[in-house]
Amino acid sequence: MRSSLLTAAVGAALLAGLACAPASADDMMCGGGKDLMVQALERVTPTSSNSDFEDALELLKHAVSSCAELGDAWYYRSLVEQRLGETRAAAFSLMMAKQFGSEAMDEGQNPFVLATPIETRAIGGGSEQQQGQPPASTPAVAGPVQQKWALVVGIRQFEDPDVPKLYYTTADATAFAAELTDPTIGRFPADHVTLLLDSEATTVAIKEALNRIAREAGPNDEVVIYVATHGSPRSMDVTGANYIVTYDTKFETGGKLDEDALYATALPMVELANAVATRMKALRTLVILDTCYSGGAITNPSKVMVGSIGNASVSNKTLDRMSEGTGRIILAAASENEESLENSQLQHGYFTYFLLQTLKKDSGLMPLTDVYGTVAQEVTQRVAADAEAAHKDLSQHPVMSRSSTGADFALRITGGSGAASGQ
Repeated sequence: MRSSLLTAAVGAALLAGLACAPASADDMMCGGGKDLMVQALERVTPTSSNSDFEDALELLKHAVSSCAELGDAWYYRSLVEQRLGETRAAAFSLMMAKQFGSEAMDEGQNPFVLATPIETRAIGGGSEQQQGQPPASTPAVAGPVQQKWALVVGIRQFEDPDVPKLYYTTADATAFAAELTDPTIGRFPADHVTLLLDSEATTVAIKEALNRIAREAGPNDEVVIYVATHGSPRSMDVTGANYIVTYDTKFETGGKLDEDALYATALPMVELANAVATRMKALRTLVILDTCYSGGAITNPSKVMVGSIGNASVSNKTLDRMSEGTGRIILAAASENEESLENSQLQHGYFTYFLLQTLKKDSGLMPLTDVYGTVAQEVTQRVAADAEAAHKDLSQHPVMSRSSTGADFALRITGGSGAASGQ
């Protein structure tokens, strides 16, 4: 995934750097509170044990202690307390959420209830049963696709001029959206594909687009989400890109790194994960993440992009979270401790370039697991060859996680009423 390149001004302590208007002291405190809330949500899934929920509750208590008006934290606290059987405490927390206002509550979000039945999960070439849960006794079976929905995000430049620009993220996103709507490849209705580029791709705009798809897409629909931008882990000692850096993310105050500003303005990766796992009812859902990226490019075989300190792709734990349920396929452009790379000769990131070529070659009819296998091989080989020519120690290995060993479908699917046919 593409993640931000550390600039000298930001330093080696964290990844991505952004600088925007100074945040108030209250905003900074609430930024810290929001991060505690994100940590709590990262800790638990619908299949977590009570001890994990107890840990999450402590984090949520700290979140509302540091920012009492954080309505979402009060709302999630009420859900956790309900899960633990603490009904009186849950009622009080819900009252506080109503008092301060909670976007998550208004939207009816519940990250602890899956939108689709649980299946046996498959990661890479192997499979494993989700901990503590049997496979669904009557797994849902998708009928002919009814509608197709997509959100495609590509951010090359950011509101803060100090954030390293990316080279081909908008080109990648634009080309991918074009293949989705191409009548010979994806056959998505143009008005069902939301393309957010650069200044359009704010945190609010991305969340609104996710919410629209969650409301509109039914079980027999197909959903595709593609994100290409910088990503930012919470710190060097935390694995995985915990935040998606949007166009308007703030990262610095007064020229200095401000973690609270980041927490208050970026899009938590866990929110995307929860939207996919607990809100998307579509039994065919594809997510493509390209959110760990360093802001450089291979300009020719003798010059390979500079890697940024601490950059790491989305963690396996995050991929597993997104793939919970039925009919989920999650593709990541790079494995956990790698970055996604670009190439000026290809005019694309390696991963998206070979993804586009593979989909085009088979007119979108190849099953996505086979698409992944082809793309992973091509990316790994081409990056290795270019890195060797440049005498650099770089590699890139795309990753796939899916909800079960049988979870598979093609981008171009046979359509039912309301959708173009896939054959």
